[in-house]
This record gives sequence, C-alpha cells and structure tokens, in this order.
Amino acid sequence: MEEHIEVEGKVIAVLAGTMFRVELDNKHMVLATISGKMRKRFVRLTPGDRVKMEMSPYDLNKARVIWRIG
Repeated sequence: MEEHIEVEGKVIAVLAGTMFRVELDNKHMVLATISGKMRKRFVRLTPGDRVKMEMSPYDLNKARVIWRIG
C-alpha cells in the first residue's frame, strides 16, 4: 500500500465542485478536494482556514483535505 504525504496549508480560494486552491507552507500551490468524512459531516472551508492534507507521492499538484485546523 502506498504511503501518503501529510502536509499543512492555507486555503486561498474556494472553487466550484468542493475544490480548493491551497498554498503550502513552502509557497507551493495545490488543487485540493474535501474528503468524504468531511463532506458527510458538512464541514465548511473558507479562505484563510488552515487545513491538513494528504498527498500522493506520484502527483504533488493534487491533495485531499482531511482536517480543518482553524
């Protein structure tokens, strides 16, 4: 099973279809989607929120938001 890379970032923009533009701590921009558990529990993300994400080591331009820090 492949290992995911866990990173933190800041939501910059909210896009259509539960997609988000997130800036990582090293100023890299990624396209992130919300995870199923967060979608099920109706967690809202707004610009400026800090989030924890998991990324695949094969595609470092996409991520999945797994936790809202604040």
